[in-house]
This record gives sequence, C-alpha cells and structure tokens, in this order.
Amino acid sequence: MSLISDLINMNLSQVTEKVIAEYIWIGGSGMDLRSKARTLPGPVSDPTKLPKWNYDGSSTGQAPGEDSEVILYPQAIFKDPFRRGNNILVMCDAYTPAGEPIPTNKRANAANIFSQPDVVAEEPWYGIEQEYTLLQKDINWPVGWPIGGYPAPQGPYYCGAGADKAFGRDIVDSHYKACLYAGINISGINGEVMPGQWEFQVGPAVGISAGDELWVARYILERITEIAGVVVSFDPKPIQVSYVVHDTSLSQVFFFYI
Repeated sequence: MSLISDLINMNLSQVTEKVIAEYIWIGGSGMDLRSKARTLPGPVSDPTKLPKWNYDGSSTGQAPGEDSEVILYPQAIFKDPFRRGNNILVMCDAYTPAGEPIPTNKRANAANIFSQPDVVAEEPWYGIEQEYTLLQKDINWPVGWPIGGYPAPQGPYYCGAGADKAFGRDIVDSHYKACLYAGINISGINGEVMPGQWEFQVGPAVGISAGDELWVARYILERITEIAGVVVSFDPKPIQVSYVVHDTSLSQVFFFYI
C-alpha cells in the first residue's frame, strides 16, 4: 500500500485514547450535507456528552455575514466507517447562539412532536426508501448512459445483473456495508429501472431516529462517491429529456425533517 493508504487506515487506538468526531449537519438548501471534524479526549457513546460546536452560517446560506455564527447541537452518534476504531459520525442540528432553531432546522420541530407523550405511547415505526442516481463527475450524465445519448428502454435494469445492466454496484455495496458498520438499520438495496439509478431502504426505525439514520446514510453515500470520483444525485429527475421512455419512476421519499 502507499503511504497515504497506510495513514488513512492507521489505527489510532494503538497510540492514543483520543478520537475524531465528524460533526454533520444539513446546509442551507435543505439537501446539501456539511461536516467538520474535531478531536475528543476519549470515546463517547452518548450525544448529550458531546460538546456543542459552531460554524460560519454565512458560508452555508444559513446566516447573514454580519451575524454568521451558528451552533451545532449533537443529536445522534454513529460509528465512522471511514476512520474506524473509536471514531464517530455525529448527526447535529443547528441553532442561533441564543438557542433558537435556525429556519432550516426542521429536526427541532420534529423532535418536539415525537417527544409528546401520546406520540411516544404510539411508538411510530418508519421504513424509508431512498432512490438516487450516480452521475459521471465531469459531465453530470448518469453512469451507464452513452455520453450525449439515452439508454435503451427500461426492463433489464431493475434488480438486474451484468455489465450491461448494473452500473456502479461497487459503490452501492460499499455504501451498504458502511451503513451496517455505522449502525444504521439499512434493510436492503436494489437496482432501479434506469441505468445508474439505485435504491436503499432504511428501517424499520422508531421515531426521529429514522430521519437521523437516513441523513447519515446519505452523508456516507456522498463520501463514498467522493472517493469513487462520481456524483450522487437525490433529484427525482436528474436528467431532463424531451421524450418519455415508459416510466422511469424517479420518485424519492422525503422525510419529515428535510
């Protein structure tokens, strides 16, 4: 292996008790994911034991330049499949320095609803499907599509196998295993009806944890596609075409705190 691979895969627990926490939050568009890392003195498994943190909201479309500080509140912890060891991913939501949820923080309202005694008594379970499309980075065209052209009609791609039917399976399987490692209750994956289009399912999960798991699953997919040099789109129709080839069913499920 190269030196950089050795460094990436270094097991810090052999030399220090310190761990790296990657704080994750939703950006100003409501779909973009942001993150920043900090060093902790030791392992943490309870999000209430994690320190709050801050970021420049003017750089994410979430605060004006003259009053740009936004505070991150840790809400859920997952094992980090990239750094491994005791390192963690931390799903956060965002507040003003005065403690008010910023306008793009939909989680705070959801948490209030799910904390109501009558809702807690119901123990709501969720299963969520997330469809996505893998795009060639330099041209934003789906993998498996001829450049500048369109694929054959749907039929062989859905749950298909073979080099002419399934495109990007290495990314999909990497994501599947990374989510299981992280502790996300990912229940399955499958190829969808369009070349380059895939789906994963999260759940069953109880209450607001379903949203936390879905967002971290999206974050992990963004990181894996970053490594692979492709772009992931959660847009239900990433390519606008001038004609319809049957029904590509490019729908996606949005969760309550998107």
